[in-house]
Amino acid sequence: MASRAPKPVSRPEGASWFKRIKLFREDMFSSQPAKLYRAWMAEARGPFYRSFLVNDPQLVKQVLVDEKPDYPKSEIIGDTLAPLLGRSVFVTNGSVWERQRRIINPAFDGSLKSSFPAMVTAAEAAVDRLAEQADGRDVEMEYVTSHLAADVIFRTLFSIPISTEIAAEVFDEFRTYQRAQPLWNLPGLLRLPAWMPRFHSAQSRRSAARIRVLLSELVANRSAEIIAGTAPDDLATRIMTTPDPQTGAKFTAEEMVDQVAIFFLAGHETSASALAWALYLLASDPDVQDRVAAEVATSAAPAFEEISRFRFTRDVFRETLRLYPPVPMMVREAAMDSEMRGRKVAKGSLVIVSPWHLQRHERLWQKPDEFDPDRWLRVENKTCQRDAYLPFSKGPRVCVGAGFAMVEGVLLLSMLVRAFRFETTEETPVPVAHLTVRAKDGVKLRVSARGPDTT
Repeated sequence: MASRAPKPVSRPEGASWFKRIKLFREDMFSSQPAKLYRAWMAEARGPFYRSFLVNDPQLVKQVLVDEKPDYPKSEIIGDTLAPLLGRSVFVTNGSVWERQRRIINPAFDGSLKSSFPAMVTAAEAAVDRLAEQADGRDVEMEYVTSHLAADVIFRTLFSIPISTEIAAEVFDEFRTYQRAQPLWNLPGLLRLPAWMPRFHSAQSRRSAARIRVLLSELVANRSAEIIAGTAPDDLATRIMTTPDPQTGAKFTAEEMVDQVAIFFLAGHETSASALAWALYLLASDPDVQDRVAAEVATSAAPAFEEISRFRFTRDVFRETLRLYPPVPMMVREAAMDSEMRGRKVAKGSLVIVSPWHLQRHERLWQKPDEFDPDRWLRVENKTCQRDAYLPFSKGPRVCVGAGFAMVEGVLLLSMLVRAFRFETTEETPVPVAHLTVRAKDGVKLRVSARGPDTT
């Protein structure tokens, strides 16, 4: 029988605005009503804003794919993350975003296979570290997966392990920043006037500033290596040496720091979140975990060509991304007056696409809160897989690292499950929306070594 995946308790119907704001400050998920898991569209109004959450797959396609210029990315996320991300590709629109993608896309093309050995080395180091704790004790897995995902990013982006002093400090500061910075700031979400402060916490500002100093040092070092002809052929080198095909201009040092910050945030945070939840779901369903272990048993460190045969492990990871999409909501803004499902959507309104609600929608998915990797093989789910599954967004702004993330996720999951058995503890993790979908008090699992006869 499929296991039920934890989700937060929805806010009570009829809650006052004071109660809603209080819940939002604690956790965005808990501040939302249960009806959003059934609604095709929902409207919310406040003194300074009007927003529409859309779950209708046709409206999602309209917003993200068909009419992209009509629904640019809202400045809310940019306001929230500006101290860290500056003007990175994650927050820009229009010609600035188009130029950034013209430079970034070619750098990622063909990089997956060449980056794969670095992923394997990072996973092997993680297995060695976890082996020291794999004696049946409880382990906080979010720290383990964060450390591993950060190691992958440093090795593939800058060809350095996380044990390097500067890499270790960036990792520590990112963990501090992640705990201090919510996904959205409330003044921005409520569309309060621009002159009102956005209340970035002192800790998040300090961490963001320190991270950017460290990333600037890495970028400067790499720039010197490029000039000297000694730079390794990794992602950082490719991005820094790729010119805009239209203008011939490359990223400035400041622009490169912006991009590295989002690569680290997106590549590290999202992978760490997804991997921790995948291990929890496998621990909750020992039969599924044993199926993964049997599939990967013969490959201690698989070659790139072998990953494609781990089909069930891939479906486990896809199902994890359905239940716990790392980025739970995508916020766009209507650039002109329009109409959706008979309602007027005024220019300036927020239009929110929520993978969290769409991928657990009760009128789209069968038993949406159950962890069921086999659903990816059933014909009745093909429409949902096409129209109601977007952990990496879709359309022109689809995540440039989506393919990278899928290969990374399957590889890391396969190597961890081959080496260890994971069991649940008495603590059930509660999802909360920070920068990504994390567990309120971490994901604690009991870890033991998996012997050759225990698969």
